[in-house]
Amino acid sequence: MKVILTQELKGKGGEGDVVDVARGYAVNYLFPRKIAIEATPGNLKQLEARKGNIQKREETRIAEASGLAGALDGKSVTIEAKVGEGGRLYGSITSIMVMDAIADQLEVDVDRRKIDVHGHIKALGEHVVTVQVYRDVKAEVTVNVVPEGGEPVAEEPVAEAAPAPVADEAAEDADVAEEPGTEPAAEDEAAEDEGDEE
Repeated sequence: MKVILTQELKGKGGEGDVVDVARGYAVNYLFPRKIAIEATPGNLKQLEARKGNIQKREETRIAEASGLAGALDGKSVTIEAKVGEGGRLYGSITSIMVMDAIADQLEVDVDRRKIDVHGHIKALGEHVVTVQVYRDVKAEVTVNVVPEGGEPVAEEPVAEAAPAPVADEAAEDADVAEEPGTEPAAEDEAAEDEGDEE
């Protein structure tokens, strides 16, 4: 059935467009959410009268979307992730994580549903994602995935150096046990034990 869109519908069109959709989709989804109205002769006549206003609104939206795309296109954000062996991530980088990174680092609010991560991001490194700002207006953002907390390379030598004094202390304890004064004491104790047995 033919309907008139009252707002943008992904993959179908924008406000004022007359599109053909399945009746069930229109009745159960589009009409209750006020995304579209039925394309009756009366509604089509009203649409003609409102075409000028719709055109002005569309131009404003496209201008705003272009500005937003300009603020995003070619930019990059960094996301920290937990990493296992071989640089594989625990889980994957989601569109919500990308949305949050864009909001925090670029100070631009983007709807997560408009972010296309092109499948799954499951490895460290740079990955290009597409942000569909509005209709045909798109921007590409580079997502740089790094290990959580940075790489622990600098911390390893410190951790290895710490056990060395413990080994020295163990050696000193062994030297103390071998001092001449300790052996007779052990013999005395053995003699006392024998005396007790008698």
